[in-house]
Amino acid sequence: MEKIWFIVGMIPEGTVTSYGKVADLAGLPGRARYVSKALKSAPQEMNLPWFRVINSQGRISFKEHSQPYQEQMELLRLEGVKVNLGKIKLQDYEWQPDIATLVLVIPF
Repeated sequence: MEKIWFIVGMIPEGTVTSYGKVADLAGLPGRARYVSKALKSAPQEMNLPWFRVINSQGRISFKEHSQPYQEQMELLRLEGVKVNLGKIKLQDYEWQPDIATLVLVIPF
């Protein structure tokens, strides 16, 4: 779980990435659901930017109009991410770490 938390903590403000990409970067390909579980179990004092993680279709994964859905949408909007009916244009906001980040910053 620590690897997942590390990757999520790296996602820059104003960008998003998918559960699957977090899993890949953490060395856990195909474990997108595990990323969701890890985020739910993260200690609150870590202040992880969980809201920057969305599904691979560019959508908020929470049930529409639920409290977590509304909270995620609002937090993303506060960072300048345009959210339209729970959808984010990945071509505009997806985090693409460069090779230097992948090689020099990620310690695993």
